[in-house]
Amino acid sequence: MSTQVTNAFVQQYAANVMMLAQQKGSKLRDAVRVENVTGKQAFFDQIGATAARRRTSRHSDTPRMDTPHARRRCSLEDFDWADMIDQEDKLRLLLDPTSTYSKSAANAMGRAMDEVIVDAIRGTAFTGETGSTAVTLPAGQKIVEGGTTGLTIAKLISTKRIMDTADIDNEGRYIAVTSDQLEDLLNATQVTSGDYNTVKALVQGELETFLGFNFIRVDGQRIDGTKLVPTTVVGGNIRACVAWQRDQVVLWLGAEPQARISERADKNYAMQVFYSMSVGATRMQEVGVVEVQAYHT
Repeated sequence: MSTQVTNAFVQQYAANVMMLAQQKGSKLRDAVRVENVTGKQAFFDQIGATAARRRTSRHSDTPRMDTPHARRRCSLEDFDWADMIDQEDKLRLLLDPTSTYSKSAANAMGRAMDEVIVDAIRGTAFTGETGSTAVTLPAGQKIVEGGTTGLTIAKLISTKRIMDTADIDNEGRYIAVTSDQLEDLLNATQVTSGDYNTVKALVQGELETFLGFNFIRVDGQRIDGTKLVPTTVVGGNIRACVAWQRDQVVLWLGAEPQARISERADKNYAMQVFYSMSVGATRMQEVGVVEVQAYHT
């Protein structure tokens, strides 16, 4: 092909994909704390709360508070995307952020980011000096559904109470749900209820917040083809929605994304477009996230 695939060409393509992945591909990236560090594993330190001591005498000893410290370990996962281009005019389109190839790669990488984030919120975290102690999300951080009740205002109120009791920051609270849960929420809200119009606006996308939570609708699929918001049991009917506060979840963007555009001799010298990235995520504190279970058909 006469089109020159220079380093600048490849770098521009990589920049386009990451920009789109961040802005449109990923729905959850802007709802978590993002860190950029190097290495195969990263540790994120935490400082616990302390209390001031009341001074009761003029020359009392200086207090020593021993601020509690903890840390969370985060590991990277690698994700790849590739496609074949057999026409020169399509190759030129790679420099256009609105091209089909750029959007396709960006959407795939964005969904991969979201999958890593959701799994970190409700999965196992690793703590301790070496990050070897496994910590699961405790039962007290779950709104359990054992019957056939979908997402309700009562469950949202309980979720808010759990975070409020732990004194979690009111700012930056999010909840990820599917359109099924939004529909359940509307159906469960009586027409005579003062919340009905608010919930209706939420379902229609005219409103993003309710009870202090920013609602993020995630109907996308995982790499294995299942819903991004998983069920509690594979193939089950209980959807495990997740609520969290921004600072309680860290998304680690590892090494710079890698892009390659090269000929494939085994494919009649068609051009292969390749893109890869490494990301990881971890839950920082259990009290800052809640799993909200909801029945779905």
